[in-house]
Amino acid sequence: MRTALTLALCLAAAPLVAQETSERAGIEDVISRQLQAFNDRDVSEAWRHASPMIQRLFGTAENFGTMVETGYPMVWSNSDARFLELDERGAAWLQRVLVKGPEGAMHVVEYEMIRTEDGWKINGARILPAPDVGV
Repeated sequence: MRTALTLALCLAAAPLVAQETSERAGIEDVISRQLQAFNDRDVSEAWRHASPMIQRLFGTAENFGTMVETGYPMVWSNSDARFLELDERGAAWLQRVLVKGPEGAMHVVEYEMIRTEDGWKINGARILPAPDVGV
């Protein structure tokens, strides 16, 4: 009886795990593409991954690029991106990414991701306190 219940619970959870795995792959792909675009200084490509709300807010790819360069230098010149937790929050998903900035310091950037007709888009980002790392 216990084995049958455990099996039933595992089978019921399998679609949820598969969905999160699929969501995670799509979200990580979009963020990775935007991070690479910033490193390549291809602001037009980075702009493609911004949500319609972000595009309305900044108006042009150039304005957006200037904001990222001055406000998010660790995104503008990033390296060693590592994907951390992914949380679903209503219609949005929050993906935390650990990135190394141009000065070599590690930063946690939390991306708000939304699904649009054109796929996943970045709807905002904020810098979180970096985790304490012991030596």
